Amino acid sequence: MSLTAQLDAVTANFQNAPAEITGPIIKAKTDFIATFDPTKAIQPGSPLPPFTLPNASGIPISSATLLSHGPLLLTFYRGSWCPYCNIALRALQAQLPALQRKSTTLVAISPELPDTSLSTVEKNELQFPVLSDVGNKLARELGIVFEQPEEMRAVFDGFGHDFMRRNGDESLVVPVPAVVLVGKDGVVRNVFVEADYTKRLEPEVAAGWIDAL
Repeated sequence: MSLTAQLDAVTANFQNAPAEITGPIIKAKTDFIATFDPTKAIQPGSPLPPFTLPNASGIPISSATLLSHGPLLLTFYRGSWCPYCNIALRALQAQLPALQRKSTTLVAISPELPDTSLSTVEKNELQFPVLSDVGNKLARELGIVFEQPEEMRAVFDGFGHDFMRRNGDESLVVPVPAVVLVGKDGVVRNVFVEADYTKRLEPEVAAGWIDAL
């Protein structure tokens, strides 16, 4: 089953949830889609801002080290609480051998703390680095942040999602789901940014980007 089909199944199931849950979520998503300007996100041809972020074990990993091994495929996800993100991460894991054969390093990034990232790695059986962009510092530099409205807090509380425990702060800010391919020279080659978080890049498309390098 394609990634898109799996995501669509989650959306279809979501329609059965109570209105007090679906209402705020749909409004927040719709409002963001209407206001997000993708031209303000990082564009192909731009240099990737250098970064150093901790992995799931708390070990600092730098972009320079990652790029020293070849091209870099970055995927930004909102958090392990997001079912769409977990499905997308597992789809990328399935493509990992093909990416590695192309000497490309796959890295996932979220605002969650290393301990939470470790749970994500274990739950989804991921074999690629998962880094913590605490406070969304890198995501802000790339122009891919979604400042969720305060009305969403009650929804998250209802699901038991403690952002202080997960992210280290009570902010509801999350990255816009994005995939960025960076050449070994540190220059961004391809970008997928989608304001509608229910839609994600098919891993096969990312593989095609790499083939074109």
